[in-house]
Amino acid sequence: MLLSLVLHTYSMRYLLPSVVLLGTAPTYVLAWGVWRLLSAFLPARFYQALDDRLYCVYQSMVLFFFENYTGVQMYLVIFPEGTRYNPEQTKVLSASQAFAAQRGLAVLKHVLTPRIKATHVAFDCMKNYLDAIYDVTVVYEGKDDGGQRRESPTMTEFLCKECPKIHIHIDRIDKKDVPEEQEHMRRWLHERFEIKDKMLIEFYESPDPERRKRFPGKSVNSKLSIKKTLPSMLILSGLTAGMLMTDAGRKLYVNTWIYGTLLGCLWVTIKA
Repeated sequence: MLLSLVLHTYSMRYLLPSVVLLGTAPTYVLAWGVWRLLSAFLPARFYQALDDRLYCVYQSMVLFFFENYTGVQMYLVIFPEGTRYNPEQTKVLSASQAFAAQRGLAVLKHVLTPRIKATHVAFDCMKNYLDAIYDVTVVYEGKDDGGQRRESPTMTEFLCKECPKIHIHIDRIDKKDVPEEQEHMRRWLHERFEIKDKMLIEFYESPDPERRKRFPGKSVNSKLSIKKTLPSMLILSGLTAGMLMTDAGRKLYVNTWIYGTLLGCLWVTIKA
């Protein structure tokens, strides 16, 4: 009986962080909304100062549970461009290039101009927990038409093998090489994106066939074996089949499919 109690208590070890993180999320959103309204008539720097502080408070709580409670190493992924690069969205590209030109920054061709705020806030909050930043550049092969870059592939195109390879370039940057002051970090981040842009120009447009469609440095081909992917497919297929074998399961499955799709489309439409 004592062993059962211990096992039951251990199985609920994630209840506390879940309750705290989810329970305080509405409080964080409400606090941000109130401050947003109150600061509407104040200079932008006042809003940004407290907005950064609120973000740091919540993220520090998240880090507390991840580091001291679960023992899980945490990775934060940031897309400084704010949206995906799409060469067909000419207005977005023109606005991004105009933004860089107005601020005396190099105009980029294959990437959008990075924005600094989220990157600076995240680094400022997490710098005591970091040892490095990893600069990742991703290119999808099979999407260029005579050297002209096109939109990134969709999931359907992946499944139809219209994107035969994905090229990923990873550069490790030691924490001490990242400037902490926001304006200096802005210049540093843009310089990182200039390096990305030059790599992509070389990737798509190099006159040397040996250098085209390749990133500089050592290349490693990575393929997932069927041993790593088959178990997941069998588990998910088994769970789905089990759900469809009962009336209640079928209703839940259909309702989830219909309403989940509608809510997802609504969310994407609102965000767009």
